[in-house]
Formats: sequence, C-alpha cells, structure tokens
Amino acid sequence: MFLSRFIAQRDSPLYTSDQTGNKVLATTITITGTGCPIPSATRSGPGVLVQTDEVALQFDAGRGTTQRLANCELWPTDLDAFFVTHHHSDHLVGLADLLLTRWVMDRTDRISDLPVIVPEGPAKKFVNHVLDAWSDDIAIRKEHAQRSNDPGIEILSFSASNEVNEVWSMGEVKVLACKVRHEPVFPAVGYRIESPDGVIAITGDTLVCDEVTELAAGADVLIYEAMRFEEIQILPKKRRFILDYHADTRLIGSQAKEIGVPTLILTHLIPEPLSDEDRQAFIDDIRVGGFTGELIVADDLDSVTLGK
Repeated sequence: MFLSRFIAQRDSPLYTSDQTGNKVLATTITITGTGCPIPSATRSGPGVLVQTDEVALQFDAGRGTTQRLANCELWPTDLDAFFVTHHHSDHLVGLADLLLTRWVMDRTDRISDLPVIVPEGPAKKFVNHVLDAWSDDIAIRKEHAQRSNDPGIEILSFSASNEVNEVWSMGEVKVLACKVRHEPVFPAVGYRIESPDGVIAITGDTLVCDEVTELAAGADVLIYEAMRFEEIQILPKKRRFILDYHADTRLIGSQAKEIGVPTLILTHLIPEPLSDEDRQAFIDDIRVGGFTGELIVADDLDSVTLGK
C-alpha cells in the first residue's frame, strides 16, 4: 500500500507513479474544513473531499466549503455526490452555497442533478428545503439568463442502521454508512468509502463508540472528530454540555489502537489549536491512548493519498 501526505495545491494530482514511472490509480482525501461552530480565521467548517479517477465526493459542507473546493481546483460542477452526516448547522451551512454555485456555473442547462445522500429524519427535511429561502433569487436569475432549469438535487435517503450498509456506489467505489453516537442529535451517521486503493472511514460527529469500531474495521485511514475533554472540563458548567456528544482525544487514541488503523486524521478540532503547544497537546492525548500509527492533526486542505 502506497500512502503519502501532502498539502493540497491547485495542481494536486489524482494519480501517483510507481517505480517504473507508470501512472497508477490513487484515492485522495482532502480535509476541506477542520473547524467547529466557533468561527476561525484559518479553519473552514467541517468537510471531507474524497477523489478517485472515477468520482469526486464531498462529505458535509461547513462554512467556506465552496472556496476550499476551489483551492483543490475542483468546481461544484465536478462533484458526483454529496453526503450528509447529520443536521447540525456547522456541517450544512455551506450546502446552499455549494448547490447555488454549482447551478450558476452551469452554462449548458444540462448538468445532472447532484445526488445528495442523507439519512432519513431531520437532515433529509433540511435538504428538502435548503433552497427555499432562495426562490426569488433563483427565479430572477432564470428569467434574466433565459434559463429553464432550477438547481438540481437528487435526494437519496436511507434509514440509518447500527449495521454498516451500502448507501451509494459508482463504478468500483462504494460508500457505506452506519449510525454513530451524537445524541440528542438523531440520527447521526459515519461513512465508509471503499475504493480499489483502500478504505476510508469518516466518523462525523460522535462519541467514541462501538459503532465507529465497526465502521472503521480494516480501514487504511480513519478521519475522527476530536475534542480535548481536559480543556472543556474546566469551562463554566453551562458550556460543558458539549462533552455529552463529542469524541475525547484520549479515548480516540485507545480505539484507533484497538482498530489497528494505520493513519488517523483529527479534524473538527475543539478547542482550536492556535500554537505548536496546542497541536502537541492533541498528539500527546492520542499517544497516551496507545496509538502509534501515522497521526495528522489536520489543517484545512491537508491531504492523504492512497494508491497501489
């Protein structure tokens, strides 16, 4: 298994080369946003982009997602599917921007509807109405540009399950999902992406739980939301409720060791690491848990490539 880490640039390749110089298939993971609900000058809202030679898939769309895709030289019109983990605003506030920009950029009136894969429940309800507030804007743009089509969404909903089940596929790429533990937000799901190059697991927002163990079994890369409970426990009581449904870095380290995943990426970082010392604290927590593999405390646009 070939595995490399790099900072995404606008000319980042989707292919790597073997020792003979021949191009080989590569699956590239780019963290489009590592932030949380608290605004950051350098971190966009939560999101993960997974690309192969076949598909480009976006998971969640926090604030600034469309701009981060542009950093990757990927337009919204290039996306093949969008996946929702749950209905919290920090994970979806960028979806309307993504859909509207995709439509505005289409000059052919022939672009296909964007498949939006979403668990049934509040998240599906949100997607059904995500463009309602923009109806007047859409109408005047259609009239002015003499367009016939509306922004296209193909909603593909599924019933969230405790078991890992396939929810979407294209060619040799499959996406599976299962429930995770983010109560009282229900349902919340994590996703598992299987390509010829390997397996990627994305937790979404969750406690450290058995469901993640199932989701990430045999994975090459595990992308985990991360909160330093030690820092949150000293906050005033009225702010400590977020401990109820996020993942403690120390427990993440223990679980990642148990799963045996080679590469662990931390994102949705709480509190935001603002210094080298803050970043090291995330690393130390994970190592205390026993994980000894490759560990990335992600910044926006950090990427990992898997290839044969």
